[in-house]
Amino acid sequence: MRTRKIPSSGEELPVVGAGTSGAFEVGDSPEERAPIEEVVRTLAAGGGRVVDTSPMYGKAEGVVGDVAAKLALTDKLFLATKVWTTGRAEGIRQMEESFAKLRTKRIDLMQIHNLVDWRTQLTTLREWKAAGRIRYVGVTHYRVDAHDELEAVLKAEPFDFVQLNYSVATRDAEKRLLPLAIDRGVAVLVNRPFEDGELFSRVRGRALPSWASEIGCDSWAQLFLKYVLAHPAVTCAIPATAKPAHMRDDLGGGRGPLPDAAQRAKIVEALGTS
Repeated sequence: MRTRKIPSSGEELPVVGAGTSGAFEVGDSPEERAPIEEVVRTLAAGGGRVVDTSPMYGKAEGVVGDVAAKLALTDKLFLATKVWTTGRAEGIRQMEESFAKLRTKRIDLMQIHNLVDWRTQLTTLREWKAAGRIRYVGVTHYRVDAHDELEAVLKAEPFDFVQLNYSVATRDAEKRLLPLAIDRGVAVLVNRPFEDGELFSRVRGRALPSWASEIGCDSWAQLFLKYVLAHPAVTCAIPATAKPAHMRDDLGGGRGPLPDAAQRAKIVEALGTS
């Protein structure tokens, strides 16, 4: 698995991880948990580490914590979650809940979800980072119409990570946010690299271009991921899935050569975007 450095520390992270929105929002039965366990096992066995979750995602945090503990992976994964509320006291309460659900005494990355009350929460996050409870501090959003605010926040304050939406179909982050992340030394987690599956709808029934083999791709998922990962600002893409076969396929996007500028343009053309 290819790795990229976190600029603020130099720590290497595998470039493909796992998101949990929707995919990990399951019940407690063995039948519901089994596919999730296999997804996490597949991720770790394939060299991945990053698992990103949030209190916003229903039961996902607890599912991550339970599965990681069952598989003895809690200390091996890079656990990322978020604070998603207003007020200092409520933020502290929510984050303490996250620690309990994730079954850990230290969280690798705590992010301010969708910029909610970010100034208030950032104060607590910095205190907890200094105390060693969290290792990295970040801020997130998932919509293009929030990019202006994300840009302003990244210019105003130092962060270890930013999480944002970016795909071959939605390339707005290339204009300002990704260059800014490089300039500011901020690691980038990419959410929605498949546009919640919409990219696959656009290529359904179409054969993978023959030239995809030049960059080691044998699926559309790998092609879409390699477009994203080819940008030097991107640290890790976190597609969400509850299907082990899809996780295995996604991991292939983190191996082998990445497309150059001309090949990236061909991926855009193959999807039919401009």
